Amino acid sequence: LSRAAWVYDIGQDSSLHPLPEPQDLFYVSQMKFEDLQTDLRKLRKDLNACTSEVEKVCRQSSVDHLQPFKEKMENFLSQGETRWVLTVFFSVKPKTGEKEVSPNTFFSIWHEFSTDFKDLWKKENKVILQERLKVAEECFKQAREKSSYSVKPKHASGIVSGITIPLPLPYVLLRDG
Repeated sequence: LSRAAWVYDIGQDSSLHPLPEPQDLFYVSQMKFEDLQTDLRKLRKDLNACTSEVEKVCRQSSVDHLQPFKEKMENFLSQGETRWVLTVFFSVKPKTGEKEVSPNTFFSIWHEFSTDFKDLWKKENKVILQERLKVAEECFKQAREKSSYSVKPKHASGIVSGITIPLPLPYVLLRDG
């Protein structure tokens, strides 16, 4: 978790929990993997069709009009291919002896991991924030000690100090007692 804290800049106002919320994983566990497989096949088919259309447009276009389109489409297609490959790579395959992986099995593992990670994330974030608070308080304390000064009463000196002003009698009696 300390590596995750470093990578995701934990303890900052801008740090966000990097994993999906555990409740979201529970909701996703309700979907059917057959639908996901169908969607993946459709995405692959659409990506191939888009690639062929881009190649066709690039072959038929003049060099003057080709460049902004070609550069943006190559970038788009490479990102699409990368995401598709990652999706296929991280897809779950059934264990030996099982026919298929149920969504409940897959997402229950992720749900537990995400819940534990979120709890540890919050604890680590709290510890880091407390450490930063202690450092800030120490800096404040040192700055206050460094800038503290004492006020000394001004001693009478000069011509005025030699003059005594007689106090009225009732004031003297009240003061003495």
